[in-house]
Amino acid sequence: MAKVAFIGLGVMGYPMAGHLLKKGGHELTVYNRNAAKAAAWVKEYGAGKTAATPAEAAKDQDFVFSCVGNDDDLREITTGGNGAFAGMRRGAIFVDHTTTSAQVAVELDTAARGLGLAFLDAPVSGGQSGAEQGTLTVMVGGDAAAFETAKPVIAHYARAVTRMGPSGAGQKTKMVNQICVAGVVEGLAEGLAFALRAGLDAKRVVEVISKGAATSWQMENRGNTMVDGKFDFGFAVDLMRKDLRIAMEEARANGAELPATALIDQFYAKLQKQGHGRLDTSSLMKLLMDK
Repeated sequence: MAKVAFIGLGVMGYPMAGHLLKKGGHELTVYNRNAAKAAAWVKEYGAGKTAATPAEAAKDQDFVFSCVGNDDDLREITTGGNGAFAGMRRGAIFVDHTTTSAQVAVELDTAARGLGLAFLDAPVSGGQSGAEQGTLTVMVGGDAAAFETAKPVIAHYARAVTRMGPSGAGQKTKMVNQICVAGVVEGLAEGLAFALRAGLDAKRVVEVISKGAATSWQMENRGNTMVDGKFDFGFAVDLMRKDLRIAMEEARANGAELPATALIDQFYAKLQKQGHGRLDTSSLMKLLMDK
């Protein structure tokens, strides 16, 4: 059993912290910007304790995990006033599951090393359902020894935990993931919209083509809900736009061309302008059918 802190109890962090407690049996301290959310977590799981600041949560812990919103949020809870780094003991490991830029991962890795800490950038794929079921895919950048130490703890809420390389490699891998997801969702939306306008039984189409080369996680998990016009399944348009912005900024820096990604980002921007930023990413279907 390890001493563990979890910072950020949103739709992903809340169940992830729960798995650390229930499956791992770890001694857990939680922090959330909205203190009521942290208190609700302790009440629901009947164990653990809350902290008033990230630094307090991180004090004397073996591992500190986080899942917050963006680069600035991550800086605030690590190196900001009352940040976790100030409370961590030498040799402790900070594991961040936020989707951020690779630059901030490298920045915080450098800061952590200077304090005798380890920092792992460890973004996840699998969405809210994956977090709740403990089946996330975790792509990790950072020190190899720290990764091996943290891996069995991360595994309590993941089906795959893989080190991709040095600091920043986890975030760059997540960028690849989001580029691919955006393209698959748009292709699925176009195909299903075509099926409906062609007078086909779109759900039967999904059943048939999901057994062939067109199959994907998105088709198997979102195909029928897209046909039904239901778009309330976790990962939101607002978050995807943040992730695609990060990926396109990295592409400008490394010379990669992302023409399809840039176009799909414009489609998501249109959904936002229509007030649909909180719908899930499969809502690209709305742009094709609401005409």
